[in-house]
Amino acid sequence: MQTEPFGLPVQDSRVLVPEWFQRDTTEVAKELVGCLLCRQLETGEIVRARITETEAYLGIADAACHTFGGRKTPRTQVMYGDGGHFYVYQTYGMHFLLNVITQPAGVPEGVLLRAAMAEGQPARWLAGPALLTRGLCVDKSFYGKRVSPESALWIEQDGCTPPVIARPRIGIDYAGEAREWPLRFCWEKHPSLSRP
Repeated sequence: MQTEPFGLPVQDSRVLVPEWFQRDTTEVAKELVGCLLCRQLETGEIVRARITETEAYLGIADAACHTFGGRKTPRTQVMYGDGGHFYVYQTYGMHFLLNVITQPAGVPEGVLLRAAMAEGQPARWLAGPALLTRGLCVDKSFYGKRVSPESALWIEQDGCTPPVIARPRIGIDYAGEAREWPLRFCWEKHPSLSRP
């Protein structure tokens, strides 16, 4: 199913199972653009937001990744488990960032969900990783949970295939040459992107 240029029709979607994420991280990051991030709120309402921007983090060999060099801390422990779980961490003491773990157990890689668009909301409502978690009421309680409706946070695929472009990642000036790697995947010219 194709969407309008920046539209959000949803039909015939399927829930992505954890095994879907246990693949090459770069491919997962690309293919998540256009998928639906779904959040069931405490009221029972389900919000579906079309993912428009992601970033891949390639584990031990990636100086921008929290597991660079094989680092293991209580915070990063979940990254060493099976793909298809959430890694949520706090930055600057106030913002939560939402990541999906990829690869089989022992390969600590993941994808940061940077931006999305929800039907009936302004295009900039979820235009950045901190805005995304705030808008969808995602906090540290999702750390380590499966990407599944049982977790009240999951991802669906409905055949949307937007034009995707690769750009360098953002906010990783400390990462040496890894800061130039084109691992930020964006729905081309989408108004919800955190940065063009």
